[in-house]
Amino acid sequence: MSLDTHIEVNSGISTNRGWPGLIENYRAYLPVSATTPVVTLHEGNTPLIPVPTIAAEIGRGVKVYIKYDGLNPTGSFKDRGMTMAITKAKEAGAKAVICASTGNTSAAAAAYAVRGGMRAYVLIPDGYVALGKLAQALLYGAEVLAIKGNFDDALDIVRQMAENYPITLVNSVNPYRLEGQKTAAFELVDALGDAPDWLCIPVGNGGNITAYWMGFNQYYQHGKSQKLPQMMGFQASGAAPLVSGIRVKSPETLATAIRIGNPANWDKAVAAKNDSNGEFNAVTDDEIIAAYRWLGSREGIFCEPASAASVAGLLKVKDRVPSNATVVCVLTGNGLKDPDTAIANKINPFQQGIAANMDAVAAAMGF
Repeated sequence: MSLDTHIEVNSGISTNRGWPGLIENYRAYLPVSATTPVVTLHEGNTPLIPVPTIAAEIGRGVKVYIKYDGLNPTGSFKDRGMTMAITKAKEAGAKAVICASTGNTSAAAAAYAVRGGMRAYVLIPDGYVALGKLAQALLYGAEVLAIKGNFDDALDIVRQMAENYPITLVNSVNPYRLEGQKTAAFELVDALGDAPDWLCIPVGNGGNITAYWMGFNQYYQHGKSQKLPQMMGFQASGAAPLVSGIRVKSPETLATAIRIGNPANWDKAVAAKNDSNGEFNAVTDDEIIAAYRWLGSREGIFCEPASAASVAGLLKVKDRVPSNATVVCVLTGNGLKDPDTAIANKINPFQQGIAANMDAVAAAMGF
């Protein structure tokens, strides 16, 4: 379907069957046809949540929202790209898919592969994937292979596998992944009535910032928005190649989802930053955890640590936010992906061994 001849999209939720999934809702903007076998878990349509305590911290009339993509079916933004990648793989007759992953991609690939009747193979860096994500991939039926190396090593291997064997690569170097992920930008414009002034986003492999910029531009070109945002990308300081401009051979950060030293979409991410007059900045693990705890304890939003890099970054550069600006921070994953980090950074003590009577409970509560 040509964008030049048909640009109408569904403007709301169907009253008959609810949200149909992002491919159906934004079909006119995606490389699918009437005969494409859509593989969906009805992903997308994730909430845009105002965060007044963060807005108040910045002041000057700034409005701040959270795009919480941790409420996708497998708990991360990866579902947006995976519905497209698996759909197109099925259309091409693929029987198996493969990916390298720090966790979220493995969960999404496994879920959508089984939904589409395919086998999924996942390479992960041994010991560096949060247990919640690994549990998902295993339960969905993926064949998980842990290698003695980091994510960048795993990505090199799966690229070679896809070149030499009959298996489809579904990492973000697959262009259909970015096509699906760009729909998050559409949703933001649909919800706000225009693009935000700033988009703050965690950056690991560089695919999501690239996809958002694609989406904002496409909507702008078709008159759906009146402006384009500045793309503000934030990396963990121990894994910040786009900030330094130098590949990081041994990336280190507790934010495992962005523990990547050589982003596969490096050039595209840099182009998104430059073309939008945006920036790349680094945040420390301590700053990430502070934002992670703030979101949970003051806003009731539970995200995985890497997601909080967007909020940590915004708080770090808050004095440079234009007055009266609208800012959206992207939260890419659900906090349940990494329960160990949540327990290690709890706000209040976990009291155990309390006697089973009211007086003992009241005493523990301070009454």
